[in-house]
Amino acid sequence: MPQGVVVRSLAGFYDVMDHDKRLTCRARGVFRKQGVQVFVGDRVEYVPLDALEGTIRRVLPRNTLLVRPPVANVTQALLVFSLVSPPFHSGLLDRALITSLAAGLHPIVTLSKCDLVDISLAESHAQPYRQAGFPVLLVSARTGQGVAKLMDLLWGELTVFVGPSGAGKSSLGNALSPLLGLRMGEVSEKSQQGKHTTRHVELFSLAADTFVVDAPGFSQLDIEVKIAQLSSYFPDFAPFAEGCAFRGCRHMAEVDCGVKQAVAAGALASSRYDSYCSMYRELQDRPSCR
Repeated sequence: MPQGVVVRSLAGFYDVMDHDKRLTCRARGVFRKQGVQVFVGDRVEYVPLDALEGTIRRVLPRNTLLVRPPVANVTQALLVFSLVSPPFHSGLLDRALITSLAAGLHPIVTLSKCDLVDISLAESHAQPYRQAGFPVLLVSARTGQGVAKLMDLLWGELTVFVGPSGAGKSSLGNALSPLLGLRMGEVSEKSQQGKHTTRHVELFSLAADTFVVDAPGFSQLDIEVKIAQLSSYFPDFAPFAEGCAFRGCRHMAEVDCGVKQAVAAGALASSRYDSYCSMYRELQDRPSCR
């Protein structure tokens, strides 16, 4: 039975991409009785009815399922944050990193508009994330810097674009493919038409088995991790935590904390530690995360 990827869902119809062929499909009627849902990103088996239409017969097992945007089988998250206009926001980037990691995604930090700032400033923002072991790209949609390397990282993956409004996601998409940038802009525009508008979610194909999906509105991120696990999402803390005097140190009020000592000595970025403290206090106030 042929297989494909659901690239769009609209009013009970599903667009399924099978290599270079795209069909509009309905799901089997029994799916509703069985409680089976079909999401954008699902790999499915289908029966073609003609050259343009078909019926989805089975949803194949998923590797991941995001809630916002509702999309299955995403493998990595491209975190697009501008260095200027809007100004770089390390706290928001740190939240996006934890949200991505908690969802089981491989994050790629992408600092956009690097042609508009001095290289030393760009590198200073990139350094804490490189220290933490995350891949970091400095990119410019205008000059093309970093775009070829980014395309290499997207190849063969299903990538969600994450980032605040104005960070340059559509411009970056346009640098990867003019049609992609245009369509991502249209999706973002639709998502802003009223607070309760249902988001339109669609995969865009860059090449064979290479898809991207935009995540408009992702800037409002709720951290859903247990407070005791929070520090594990800061891999740059780990080498210094070995110097903590107490087992299970939370790196907050404890004395002789290796992480706090590293921050004071300039060996660990204070911005990363500030983000940790802010999220720790937030989780303290949420009983479900204690």
